[in-house]
Amino acid sequence: MRIEGEIVIERPVEEVFEFVADERNEPRYNSRMLRAEKISPGPVGAGTRFRAKTKTMRGSADMTIEFTAFERPRRLASSTHMSSTDIHGTLTFNPVPGGTRMRWSWDVRPRGLLKLMSPLIARMGRSQEQTIWANLKRLLEARGGSPPAGV
Repeated sequence: MRIEGEIVIERPVEEVFEFVADERNEPRYNSRMLRAEKISPGPVGAGTRFRAKTKTMRGSADMTIEFTAFERPRRLASSTHMSSTDIHGTLTFNPVPGGTRMRWSWDVRPRGLLKLMSPLIARMGRSQEQTIWANLKRLLEARGGSPPAGV
């Protein structure tokens, strides 16, 4: 199933890209993300891997996220693996007057019994993505002229 959307963030494209590209920042704007840590050596780029834990309906789930494309500051593609689901997707960052238009497109592939719940998962996923990125927008815009920590 495909989950897509977009949001305009009133911050420069480079700032939005750099903040989002470091998965360790995600718990700051995604209330479902309990923690995220970088597990590969070197600077963040194509091939960088992160380990994260997210809240689920039944508790929590571990995930591994790998950047499959890294085109600073325009495009970030990733592959996320959990025991119940694989997610492959892309974020794009384009300058617009006054900020950045960020678009997401995720191909979500549930496994096992979750396949039967695909329509529900799609609705929940769309809603969750809107909430996550709206939180990012609030976080970055609230910082005004000073870049967020980690950028």
